[in-house]
Amino acid sequence: MRRLGVSVYVDQAPIDEIKNYLSLAAENGFSRVFTCLISAGEEGNAFIDKFKEMTEHASRLGMEVIADVDPTVFSAFDLSPRDLSFFKEMHLTGIRLDLGFSGHEEALMSFNPHGIKIELNMSNGNRYIDNILSYQPNLGNIYGCHNFYPHVYTGLSRTHFLKCSEQFKQLNVKTAAFVSSSHAEFGPWPVSEGLCTVESHRTLPIETQAKDLFNTGLIDDVIIGNMFASEEEIKALGKLDRYLLYLQVVFTENTTDLEKTIVLDEPHFVRGDVSEYVLRSTMSRVKFKGKSFPPHDTDEIKPGDILIENDLYKRYTGELQIALKEMPNSGKTNHVATVVSHEQFLLDELKPWQSFRFCTK
Repeated sequence: MRRLGVSVYVDQAPIDEIKNYLSLAAENGFSRVFTCLISAGEEGNAFIDKFKEMTEHASRLGMEVIADVDPTVFSAFDLSPRDLSFFKEMHLTGIRLDLGFSGHEEALMSFNPHGIKIELNMSNGNRYIDNILSYQPNLGNIYGCHNFYPHVYTGLSRTHFLKCSEQFKQLNVKTAAFVSSSHAEFGPWPVSEGLCTVESHRTLPIETQAKDLFNTGLIDDVIIGNMFASEEEIKALGKLDRYLLYLQVVFTENTTDLEKTIVLDEPHFVRGDVSEYVLRSTMSRVKFKGKSFPPHDTDEIKPGDILIENDLYKRYTGELQIALKEMPNSGKTNHVATVVSHEQFLLDELKPWQSFRFCTK
């Protein structure tokens, strides 16, 4: 099951504000919380009390809470990888190992009697997980989660992100990655340039970031890295289909009601014999055979244009296509809508036979 999550940093805001944020997220279908314990040893008892109040509230909401830790946390609280009861007492569902241990230690942790999940850093691109697997861990308690990057231009390249994600997904490990709110101000460090995993996501609307992560088929959980995302962003993600890609479009002025019906109400899939010029969704020409599609908006075709063949294209009348390249228009093709510019990159990610839908804002 694909999930949504938020991040909270208890040292950055009043606890009541954090609890209200978690409640809003839970009301909109969020079920994961990412947080950080790395500085807990330096913060003292007040931090721990506030942290536990947050985790108890999240638990009451039915949310899974996973905290970033590293070896300094174990040292600060005199903890052993063989005994994770401290984290159970903190009402944590799991711990994310920001820095690794020996491999054997992670494997031992995965057998803890409390069922604490052990989440591994997915972003390094090394053979870290292979080392852990050589020690025969309990894979049911192993998760993977990418890093986020608060410094602009330091996020993962798409190529590296896909490579690392495939490495974990091939092992059937539950995976997660971060998206960034454009409204949030707080992260674990005093840098506020967004908190995404993939650098190319940094300036995109949050729902577009999430669409892309889910659409890769490699990410199970999408987490907002910074807090506080706006209520509008939370609700937009809550409404997002986590399994079927919806492309946002804007209609041209002369688009007919029938053409709008084909675009918005009909299911679409990419034909298997893919062209480099267009993605074809051909069932509409079958279902609406005999209907009239008068010519309109037969201007030059540009990438991202949604096209429907008009009455002059006898065999193909009613067929929907998405343009991938600039092309001349013979006058037989109606330009009925356009995929919004910030989602046009998703067209390159559509695969043969993949189902998809269109939507408006």
